[in-house]
Amino acid sequence: MSMLLTSQNSWVSKLNRKLTTTLFVYCFFTTSISHAYDSGGTKDLQVHGFVAQGIIDVNGSDFVSDDQGLSLELTEIGINASYQLTSDIRVAGQAVYLDGGNRYNKGTRVDYLLVEWALQNTENWQTKLYLGRIKNYHWLYSSTRDVPMARPSIILPQSVYFDATRDMSIGGDGGAIATRYSNENVGDIDITASMSASTLSKTQTTIVMGSRSRGRLNHENDFQGSIYWTPSNSQWKFGIATTNADFTYKQGEQDVFLDGGLALERFYFNAEYQAENWTFSTELLQENIDLYGLLSPDFTNVKRGQGGFVQGQFTLTPELQLLARYEHYYADKDDKNGQQLERESGGAVPNYFGYQYDTTLGLKYRIDSNIELQFEHHWIQGTARLTPILIPEPRVNKEEYWQLWALQLMYWF
Repeated sequence: MSMLLTSQNSWVSKLNRKLTTTLFVYCFFTTSISHAYDSGGTKDLQVHGFVAQGIIDVNGSDFVSDDQGLSLELTEIGINASYQLTSDIRVAGQAVYLDGGNRYNKGTRVDYLLVEWALQNTENWQTKLYLGRIKNYHWLYSSTRDVPMARPSIILPQSVYFDATRDMSIGGDGGAIATRYSNENVGDIDITASMSASTLSKTQTTIVMGSRSRGRLNHENDFQGSIYWTPSNSQWKFGIATTNADFTYKQGEQDVFLDGGLALERFYFNAEYQAENWTFSTELLQENIDLYGLLSPDFTNVKRGQGGFVQGQFTLTPELQLLARYEHYYADKDDKNGQQLERESGGAVPNYFGYQYDTTLGLKYRIDSNIELQFEHHWIQGTARLTPILIPEPRVNKEEYWQLWALQLMYWF
């Protein structure tokens, strides 16, 4: 009994510290914003922010924490601002603090800091140029995944929106150009192309490569392109996108990995239908992963991953929305049951590391105009989307079937 009380007191103490830290950072942000407005803010300056704190429980994997218990590592705090310099030029940026456990690097980062230049604005054509730390506008949720209340769920489909590469997927340092063509008969056509790269920390390298990594993973370049079409007088939107990225790895001292790299090529197809009280969306992915070096000087390995999801959102009342989603991912579409993976590893890596299926049910409840409570439960089979990527951790992830639930309270201004 005394051990149980000690454990409960320890958890309550962690909760108090977590909430105190979250409230402190939030108060700092809001005080800074108030000071900025009092010091001469204008209508050309727009400042917004959010704070989200939750509880997540994972049973059967190290998706969030190695001890696989109830965790408070579900914190998101952010502030974003934009300023209209001229009628054609705008600057915008966002800084965030994140704590997601093993999902991504804990701490602060600048998601984007860019200059937006309206190059063309006519009846049928609008073209914009983005320079700086740009955002990713190519995938269905890539431009909104950094804001918790704009996402359809607390945890996005890992088949496409892999949390381990969150910071690289948000955007990078470089440039983008976006063009929209509007026509009464055709509808709206959006074409976007970008080129960028991201700086990866040692912690991010460890998340991707594993705890035995002593070197540094570098994101050399990332080209992305997309085309979206919204037909005239239609509630449908269709999109295709592609990603072509290169990574190199520099060996560290006493490292289990050698110098090497990874070439990643991805193709996406997505569609979304928005009705008055419900939304249907789907996104399909195929990726080609080419590994070289890393395990031996002449090592090469080419795999073609495949995944996607279908999702429905249903508005029952103005305050309550339900979500249902099913997704799948295969690390190698030619080895969907993972049997070849298990054979090649001599049985060290179980077959369930070759795939991952996830069925999710969730709900959002709007408490006030800027306060929302979100809950979701995931039933998962397989571990193909757990980190590290190169050498799986079956010692920790012993379960083929595992579950997680998450509850998050969000406030924004």
